[in-house]
Amino acid sequence: MQFKVPQDVQRKDTIIWTLTIQQLIICGVGGGIAYALYIQLSKTYFIEVWLPPVIIISAITLAFAFIKIHSLPFDEFLMHFIEYHILPRQRYWIQGTGTPFIPPFDDSNKKVEKIEVKKENKQKKSLAELTQVLDTGGETETKTPELSTQEKKEGLKELINQNYQATKSPII
Repeated sequence: MQFKVPQDVQRKDTIIWTLTIQQLIICGVGGGIAYALYIQLSKTYFIEVWLPPVIIISAITLAFAFIKIHSLPFDEFLMHFIEYHILPRQRYWIQGTGTPFIPPFDDSNKKVEKIEVKKENKQKKSLAELTQVLDTGGETETKTPELSTQEKKEGLKELINQNYQATKSPII
């Protein structure tokens, strides 16, 4: 079963013809105010008195309901326009002024527990072991031939002598 997926999901839903609910409400409120003003003023005044306020209110209502400038609704464009003319156009940065934004979920005030880091004493590896690690690409599961106990002792003595001589040599 296939469903029809709308392509323009950012578009507001239309209620009557091409009018959205927001446009209907704006037209209803503005039209109601213009009509109430017409009813009140037309009873006692001539057309020259009641017509300009009714036209002005109707024009403002239609502007807020239908006009878009640079693909922005008129009310949003008007707010940006006012903000542009009220706020300064050039900003200066002065170090140390202002307060930084601190999010509400910041836990910097909580007591910080100190964690002791234990340093492991690593033994120095011989040059042969390092070259083997580099040649194998760091693989630790390389199969080395089993050494006898005597060979292990001799290798250990060589390592100790190398490390002893390296530490004993004077630093220039």
